[in-house]
Amino acid sequence: MIYFDSAATTLEKPGAVPRASAWAMTHLASPGRGGHAPGMGAADLMYQMREQAARLFGASDPERVVLTYNATHGLNIAIRSLVKPRGTVVISGYEHNAVTRPLHAIPGVKIKVAAGPLFDSDGVYDAFEQAITPDVDAVVCNHVSNVFGFIQPVGRIAQLCKDRGVPFIVDASQSAGTLPVDLEGWGAAFIAMPGHKGLYGPQGTGLLLCGGETQPLLFGGTGSLSVRQDMPAFLPDRLEAGTHNVCGAAGLLAGMKFVSRTGTARIHRHEQDLARRMMDRLEHIPGVTVFRGGENQSGLCSAVIDGMDCEDVGEALAKRRIAVRAGLHCAPLAHQTAGTQDTGTIRFSFSAFNRPEQVERAAAVVRELAGTAKR
Repeated sequence: MIYFDSAATTLEKPGAVPRASAWAMTHLASPGRGGHAPGMGAADLMYQMREQAARLFGASDPERVVLTYNATHGLNIAIRSLVKPRGTVVISGYEHNAVTRPLHAIPGVKIKVAAGPLFDSDGVYDAFEQAITPDVDAVVCNHVSNVFGFIQPVGRIAQLCKDRGVPFIVDASQSAGTLPVDLEGWGAAFIAMPGHKGLYGPQGTGLLLCGGETQPLLFGGTGSLSVRQDMPAFLPDRLEAGTHNVCGAAGLLAGMKFVSRTGTARIHRHEQDLARRMMDRLEHIPGVTVFRGGENQSGLCSAVIDGMDCEDVGEALAKRRIAVRAGLHCAPLAHQTAGTQDTGTIRFSFSAFNRPEQVERAAAVVRELAGTAKR
């Protein structure tokens, strides 16, 4: 199979990832739940994982790295920590449902959408500059759009939030592992990310980097301060109720080590090269529209074929053993902003393990399918 759906989940992992998870399953117990070797070994592994993440993502204190189930879990914690009923929040025009649904679930929240044109960094920044007024309680922005690969100007937005004293939440779901992510450099209140995408970890893992005050989303045992009936005030215990996914954390640590050894810049260049190759091929196929953004685009290619439903294209590619994502990608707001809400897109997303010859094969199949479209 040719797998081009890494923006959803990287399927091919470094060999050390499944080995680490399998080893942890039979050798490690629960951190903070015993002074025996399996429990102490689990605690040590969890701290190593936090240290690795802190080095990668600009956190001076590893205890501010919280293990979550996924980026959505982390974003819910971040949003619930900062946004109260009838509050006001500014978001970009390219946010995922992992941001918009938690906001809509809070009674009376006013959502201001800073919707700049696709691949226009200055336009996005200008929209945020106008939208961040004194009544705003928080700003949420993804680093990279999961639909179009649009790299948004989060560094500039972060500085704007600093200047205006507004907490900033970053969704790094599509950038962690390929682009610089810097908790303290940006002064972000929170940065959420999945473990199973650009960090090459297992599904069911994620990280929340905490730069500001936190409120628990889940309540329960932490292995600390057990006599008390409120959650501990300190991190990471405050946000990690219940038994940890130690097997997942072991695989995530191995994945982050792979990213560190390989280098995020090298991975990013490789993915960008593959995306540009795909765009070059698709742009020359009659009836195919490609959404291209130059240096403002990550290693992802979205396209549509005139006269063909995107879901049908995705199914046809799957039958030819080419895995892509088709439709709205859980981000209807991004499609509304870009004007593709009626069609969705076919998304080709790449990883460190994809190769140019796979792009050539997939492009040839798209050419074949486009030739059968009714226009």
